[in-house]
Amino acid sequence: MPKVEDWTIKSPSGSPPEVSTVRQIRTPEAIRERCTEVLAACEAGDASCFTLNLQGLEEVAGYVVREISRNYPQLDVPYHSRWRHFQAGGIDRWGLLARQLAEQPREEVARIRIELVIVSVLLDAGAGDVWSYQEPATGNCYVRSEGLALASLALYRSGRLSEQPDQPLRADASALSRLDAHVLASAFQIGEDNPLPGVDGRLSLLRSLGACVAGQPDVFGTEPRLGHLYDHFLARSSNRCLSARNVLIAILSIFSTIWPGRIQIAGENLGDVWRHPAVRRSDNTDQLVPFHKLSQWLTYSLVEPLQDSGITVTGLDELTGLAEYRNGGLFIDLGVLEPRSPTDRQVAVDERLVVEWRALTVTLLDHL
Repeated sequence: MPKVEDWTIKSPSGSPPEVSTVRQIRTPEAIRERCTEVLAACEAGDASCFTLNLQGLEEVAGYVVREISRNYPQLDVPYHSRWRHFQAGGIDRWGLLARQLAEQPREEVARIRIELVIVSVLLDAGAGDVWSYQEPATGNCYVRSEGLALASLALYRSGRLSEQPDQPLRADASALSRLDAHVLASAFQIGEDNPLPGVDGRLSLLRSLGACVAGQPDVFGTEPRLGHLYDHFLARSSNRCLSARNVLIAILSIFSTIWPGRIQIAGENLGDVWRHPAVRRSDNTDQLVPFHKLSQWLTYSLVEPLQDSGITVTGLDELTGLAEYRNGGLFIDLGVLEPRSPTDRQVAVDERLVVEWRALTVTLLDHL
């Protein structure tokens, strides 16, 4: 396998130390290292929010093996990515669309797929217990992630993200930047009897994405289009090879401006990074625990478009499992984790209970 360039942490000569710390916190190594420190503190009983039963991992492993064997008896487990949601109800919607693109160059198909999956991942926040999406072609109703995926597919196919009337399958910076709330509401079938939480946040995220694309011509071109991220990756590849680690680092850097303001270092928004007292450093990353959950899921979701375009993505195991409630719930449901003070109140994402649960989830997935 050809050696793949390391995109990480070398700062230009004379750069302030904050630049290096920001780059370091945007690596999978930082996620693993700091989450492991939280687990070590919990094992030591340092005022942790959870009790640990690591012997219970044997039971969890058996459960996972049984599920894999039942669902994938040939062990042909697909990638964990957004593309699985486009297959809801057993319908290969991307395959149907791809047949319509058979005459398009492979590079253009890659640009389309990258645009679709980025927009779709960014729109996949919680859908609540009421909202649903009725697919016009089938009449079937879908909820939560599957419904959001199909609604985002409809939005992309509508051409409302394109500035080119003859090329509806595009996501241009200008169209994203001025996306209308009514367009989003229509695509997601939002109404008084079908409310979707966080509509304003989703709209703001897509508009911020448009500004991000417009502001980086070195990545997205002088006619800024989201799909030109493919060309950026191709140019940075070595013999058409990329490491998953480098894809994640690029995603975290390129799209850093789109996230709502949280913790910053030297004016750089760190995104999905939170505080836990078990992680101690002598610099400005003291107590910071990175997860980068959505960016890692986006990275996993970019693998198939890149590989189908002829770019090999290596080193997927350098990324981590995702710090989200389904994975974390596995360890609670099967007794590896037990909250010391159970609560039925809504817990904020930056509270220690949540940060600790997410950190333990990442490390326990590696153990598993």
